[in-house]
Amino acid sequence: MKQTYNNYAIILASGNGTRFGSNIPKQFTEICGKTVLERAVEVFEKNKNIDKIIVVITSEYLEKAKDILQKAQFKKIFKLLKGGVTRRESSFLAISSIEESEANVLIHDCARPFVTEEIINDCIKSLEVNNAVGVAIPATDTIIEVENSEIKSVPARDKLWQIQTPQCFRLSLIKKAHAISKNDFNFTDDCGLIVRYNLAKVKIVKGTVANIKITYPLDYLIAESILKERESYKL
Repeated sequence: MKQTYNNYAIILASGNGTRFGSNIPKQFTEICGKTVLERAVEVFEKNKNIDKIIVVITSEYLEKAKDILQKAQFKKIFKLLKGGVTRRESSFLAISSIEESEANVLIHDCARPFVTEEIINDCIKSLEVNNAVGVAIPATDTIIEVENSEIKSVPARDKLWQIQTPQCFRLSLIKKAHAISKNDFNFTDDCGLIVRYNLAKVKIVKGTVANIKITYPLDYLIAESILKERESYKL
């Protein structure tokens, strides 16, 4: 009999968005009437395979986030946590708050509000046979390695992919990764921890070009266009 686990979505929303150029963090800016935070949470809220949602927010905006999420009447919000200084610390706080001995965790950047139901379902399906899953798309630009403002190497593009989120794991594995690497500050995402310490193979699920990360002001305009195009399909 196949073992089943609860599926937790962890929404990391504690970044300060300094590159976005706004006087408030980008997760609280609105895209066509809803905040980035609402749009990031609602796709997991609506997905029938997601059991519980944990949102991690910077302490300064904890009450603001709580108010937004309560007004949106999300039913699956399990915990609203104060974030850490870094993304990695916020991820650690979230996974540490899960008391079950085992579960599936999908760690997602709030700044990617256009993740699809298909991507989420593919990740959960992959976790049935894999302990670590990453979402990625093939790189379309040539990527260069730079040192001292000079090109050091030009890796073959056909082997380069762009990582997205969610990044998904068995709870016991990602807890182990964070425990082993607690004094290692060289990695910015959870898949990197798994690969660095050779804890498991990370299976790739294909993402979409629309699963963008809102980082700069131009990304906001692109996000509006994506949303308007999606809404047009519903008419």
